[in-house]
Amino acid sequence: MSIQELIGQSTELTVARKTTFGYFLTDGNEDVLLHINETHQEYEDGDQVEVFLYVDSQGRTSASTYIPEVAVGRYAWVKVTDTNPELGVFLDIGIKKDILLGADDLPVHKSVWPKIGDLVYITLRVNRSNLIYARLASDQVIQSISVKATRENFNKNVQGHIYRTAKVGSWVYTIEGFKGFIHESQRPQEPRLGEKIEGRIIDVKEDGTINVSLLARKEEVQDLDAEQIFEYLMSRNGAMPYNDKSMPEDIQDRFGLSKSAFKRALGKLMKDGKVYQEGSWTYAKKE
Repeated sequence: MSIQELIGQSTELTVARKTTFGYFLTDGNEDVLLHINETHQEYEDGDQVEVFLYVDSQGRTSASTYIPEVAVGRYAWVKVTDTNPELGVFLDIGIKKDILLGADDLPVHKSVWPKIGDLVYITLRVNRSNLIYARLASDQVIQSISVKATRENFNKNVQGHIYRTAKVGSWVYTIEGFKGFIHESQRPQEPRLGEKIEGRIIDVKEDGTINVSLLARKEEVQDLDAEQIFEYLMSRNGAMPYNDKSMPEDIQDRFGLSKSAFKRALGKLMKDGKVYQEGSWTYAKKE
C-alpha cells in the first residue's frame, strides 16, 4: 500500500535523512516529511518510526509521531476546538492540525451545533484530494459499542454526551456505555450535539437501551419554585399579597407557575417554617 493510500492511518516508515526542520521518512518508494513540531524525540538515519499520515495546510503529505486514537475505520471521542458557521466545527484529534467536521454532517439548526469543549464520536474519511475530514458515528456504530442496561438501572442518574439530535428527541451515549433516547418532552431545551448532559433513566427497554429525562425530579422542581417564591417575598421586606387562595392568572403573571405548583412550593415553605399566611397575604417568619 502506498503512502497516499495510508493517509488518515498510522504506519511504520524509515528515517531517510535529517534536515534542519525535521526528517524525511521513506517506505522505500516515497518520502514524506516529519516536521520537528510533530515529534518529541530525535532519530538517526535508518531508524524505524511509527507515524500518522495526513495532508498539511500546504497540501503536502506529512507525518506525525503523535498517533491519534481515531483513524480511517477507527472511532474515538474527540474535543471541539473551534467553530465556523460557514464550514463546520474543528476537532483536536491529537496532531498539530485540527480536523474539520463539515457543515453538511452537522444538524440543520446551528443552535445545536457543538461548541468549544464538547465531545463528538467520529471516524476519519479521506476525500479525492487526500484531505482528511471527520465523520460522525452512525447509530449502528454507537449500538455496537454500547452495553445493555438492566432494570436495576431504572431511576438512576446518568451522564453522557449527545451523539445525535432532532426535533423529536436526542440520542445519548452515557459514561456507563448505555445507548439512550431523550424524547422532546423530556428536555427543557434541545441539547447540542456533543454536549455533556446529566439526567435520569425513566425506562429500560427490552433491548437494553434506555429512555432518559433531563427534567428535574418533582421534589427538585418544588425546591426551585420555593426558592423563587421566597426570594420574591424577601424582596418585598417579607410580605407579599399572594397565598394559596390567590387567582391562578395572578400567580402565573407574577411567578410563571401554575397554581398547583405554587401551592406545593408554598406548602414546602410553610412546612419548613419559613413563612406563614394571614388573610390574603403571606409573610416571612422572623427568626
